[in-house]
Amino acid sequence: MSELALRIPHIMLVAGEPSGDVLGGELMEALMSETGGNIRISGVGGPHMIAHGLSSIYPMSDTSVMGPREVIPRLPLILRRVREAADFAIAQKPDVLVIIDSPDFTHRVAKRVAKRAPDIKIANYVSPSVWAWRQGRAKSMAKYIDRVLALLPFEPDFFRAQAHLDCIYVGHPAIERVPAEGEGGRFRALHNLAADTPLLLVLPGSRTNEVKRLIHIFGDVAQRLAADTPNLTVVIPTVPHVRHLVETAIAKWSVPVILVHEEMEKRAAFDAATAALAASGTVALELGLARVPMVIAYKIDLAAAYVVSRLLKVPSVVVVNLILDRPSVREFLQLDATAPKLTEALRPLLSDTPERARAKSDLEELRTLMGVGGPRPSLRAARAVLEML
Repeated sequence: MSELALRIPHIMLVAGEPSGDVLGGELMEALMSETGGNIRISGVGGPHMIAHGLSSIYPMSDTSVMGPREVIPRLPLILRRVREAADFAIAQKPDVLVIIDSPDFTHRVAKRVAKRAPDIKIANYVSPSVWAWRQGRAKSMAKYIDRVLALLPFEPDFFRAQAHLDCIYVGHPAIERVPAEGEGGRFRALHNLAADTPLLLVLPGSRTNEVKRLIHIFGDVAQRLAADTPNLTVVIPTVPHVRHLVETAIAKWSVPVILVHEEMEKRAAFDAATAALAASGTVALELGLARVPMVIAYKIDLAAAYVVSRLLKVPSVVVVNLILDRPSVREFLQLDATAPKLTEALRPLLSDTPERARAKSDLEELRTLMGVGGPRPSLRAARAVLEML
């Protein structure tokens, strides 16, 4: 037997923010399951990873910051934590180091480890979106990353073509948030909605600026649609820090609105929905996996929009379109995000039309490409890591 087979494998995980901590916790659970607990896991994580048995080498909260106002004052501490994580890996010599998301932090750790201990294999779970911009970064990653665990099914082909970098599609965490069968019926019953009542999901974003830019346009759209869609009801999932903005806006609407606050209720609303109007973001993928025909809109300030337009290397900002490799979901950005245009695009999705049938068919294809119904993404990720031993 090999020396590796005679000892307990050691996997080191490094997460830098809450979303990575959730993925890390799920990965730890899957690693333990796949090895029957015969594994050592060390590294950096937050409450989810700690709940699964990790003894974090320092508080993950030290690096969980966003934006220049938070980063700059804490930069010396963040850089010290980069060194500490790398030094720990170099001293402990894990069989595999898995860096999870937070590329500005975790990739610094990986580079230091690869330079000083090139025998340690390194996996990147949740790659930065180098396919969208800065595509040349893929070649740089190949110098210090051995395997990418991809969330999107087109990423393996991209990394192989751009950098000959080993990349395995393991699945997006949104797959694990797909509503269970029957949740939509229970949602409609709870809110006294008939099975044929048109239900429009309105999702103006989770950030304050997103909501401010879109909520009034979306309200105008909802009211235009209500004028010629009998019994139209709107459902708006919201989060605490933008709830007041949403509540203030909808007080002026003339269409019935149901506000949803809990994650499970949000999933049920997705299952119940007829169609959706949403801000661009991960929610588009969640809607697609829940088979909800949608229209996407987005607005940012003009200076940022100019910069993004010059850097963007993909034909759509809607990841559903990138996965399907065609413009299935209509998107209206910047000056195109107007109430008349959005209304025109949404109207055929609210009834039995060829447009709605085509959208539903495309979303079934999306679910197949994403592997809905197969092994959980965390389990696929665990297997891809263990293959590196």
